[in-house]
Amino acid sequence: MPVQLRPKLRPYLTAHRLDPARANGKQFLVHDLLRLSNTQLTLSASQLQCLLLWDGSRTVADFQTDARQFLGGQTYPTDEIQELIELLDQSLFLDTPRFRQKVEAPVRPMSCVGVYSDDPDVFREQMLDLFTQPGAAGLPCETGATNNLRAILAPHMDYHRGGVCYSYAFKELVESTTASLFVIIATSHYCPNRFTLTRKDFQTPLGIVRTDQIFIDRLIAHFGSDDLFEHEWLAHLPEHSIELEVVLLHYLYEKQRDIRIVPLAVGPFADCEVAGSDPSAVPEINRMISALQAVEQELNEPICYLISGDLAHIGPKHSDPHLVTSPQLRHSRDQDQQLLSYLEKADATAYFRLIAQEKNERRICGLPPTWLTLQTARPKYGRILHYEQFVDPTGYESVSFASVAFDR
Repeated sequence: MPVQLRPKLRPYLTAHRLDPARANGKQFLVHDLLRLSNTQLTLSASQLQCLLLWDGSRTVADFQTDARQFLGGQTYPTDEIQELIELLDQSLFLDTPRFRQKVEAPVRPMSCVGVYSDDPDVFREQMLDLFTQPGAAGLPCETGATNNLRAILAPHMDYHRGGVCYSYAFKELVESTTASLFVIIATSHYCPNRFTLTRKDFQTPLGIVRTDQIFIDRLIAHFGSDDLFEHEWLAHLPEHSIELEVVLLHYLYEKQRDIRIVPLAVGPFADCEVAGSDPSAVPEINRMISALQAVEQELNEPICYLISGDLAHIGPKHSDPHLVTSPQLRHSRDQDQQLLSYLEKADATAYFRLIAQEKNERRICGLPPTWLTLQTARPKYGRILHYEQFVDPTGYESVSFASVAFDR
């Protein structure tokens, strides 16, 4: 494919400084925030400045002229520029037809390979280990599944650290619902939009999980706007909180039934937290609750809500100034237990109020999807299936998470 005349870096690339011990701290690593490309470029500060000149306004000749200021007056050789442009295009770093074809494809590719294997047989072994490892819940038995489950809260930690907790959530899910349609309401880590949908089907190591287009059509109609697809790339392509739930669902139901999903990424409720006002006072949040309820009422089949959200995130990795301490961990665990007690009562108002009182200083990333689902599904009560508090041995971070079943 010929390289475009005026190259333009595409959105969602990021660069960070490498370890200061390397090249006197003057090297930068450029990589893909969307994880569509595995390419990582190591550049000097001057090379990075040159790269940023590709904004779609410059020809190669323009670039050579403007890049001199970063190269000590030297001219960037034409053949090296052409090689760089081709590398950037092949790596999906430029806004070109190759990149557009990738992001506009009807199937969302796997972005978390490494957390799990993309080899089907290896993946199945990994999932078997997840359910049968020490402390795990064991494999679910679908025979005689009830339909008491209204929603399930599952973690979205990586499987290595959160696998035991996942096993309790998904064992309960398989054994307590006959649904084939799963509305996955998940934390949006990358996009600030309140709600973002995608129509893309999801690739897993076992094939394709279909997204229910009829449900999405009806949801848009009831919500009254198709703004739900704004910044879809940013909200869904790099997002692990939906992917890690989908691949587990596919593993569990691979031979049992054809499942469909509705992937809804939910952005921060920071405005509500700061104001201390209940999210139900926000019109667009109320519209989403009403829209989800209306679609469910129109369906002639059971659905199950799957909440993807963790609890506290503390320590320097999450912008705290100091390493986590034992008193801090005890306090965070106590606050988590209070939150879980509200989830046992399916009390979304009390759950939100406690987090707002804390100004969400512990960064409860599961707040938006959990609150939204409780208000939508209206379960009678919750059951705490499992709770964990991961602590990095160095004190660099702690993340807590839980599995909770919400019944009719």
